[in-house]
Amino acid sequence: MAVPQPTAAQVQEISGLVANYIRAQRLAFVSRSMNLLTALRVQINPFFRVDVLNATRFVVLENERVTNPDFYPMLQELGFTNLPDFGGMAAITFNDVVVSHEALTPPLLFHELVHVEQYRKLGVDRFAELYVKGFLEGGSYEAIPLEINAYSLEGKFRKAPHRGFSVEQEVAAWLQGDEEDAIDLWL
Repeated sequence: MAVPQPTAAQVQEISGLVANYIRAQRLAFVSRSMNLLTALRVQINPFFRVDVLNATRFVVLENERVTNPDFYPMLQELGFTNLPDFGGMAAITFNDVVVSHEALTPPLLFHELVHVEQYRKLGVDRFAELYVKGFLEGGSYEAIPLEINAYSLEGKFRKAPHRGFSVEQEVAAWLQGDEEDAIDLWL
């Protein structure tokens, strides 16, 4: 089934709703969050800036799931049928707070920290806008360029977890190319 094609004004509205959801979820979980455990941090240190690792907070939920946004019914009325189910995801990153539904493993942690770096580079509003536009263009969660970037870097990590590289530089280079493509798509 085809993904509905909302107007530019609707895309802007949806992006704003997503940004507000991110901010609200971050606020809801930050008081329950903690710093990254040393055992996990050691495994990912060679890939991320120290200040990013120090500032990022983590919550591992037990007997609880992140709820879908309260604006999902509105999107369903517009014809969206394949919206991401937040309760079914392994983890979700809300800016600098990672909320996980399962124990953090190095690959899962790595993936979510790539999103932290994306947020750091883009800010919440631009991240939300690119996420929404990526979903609309690709037609699914799996086709969102921000997710493709995170999964790609996670794959590079999985292949050589002891061969460090700068996620900051990788994300910056990818965003430079993606921003140029996004400008062309949405003019």
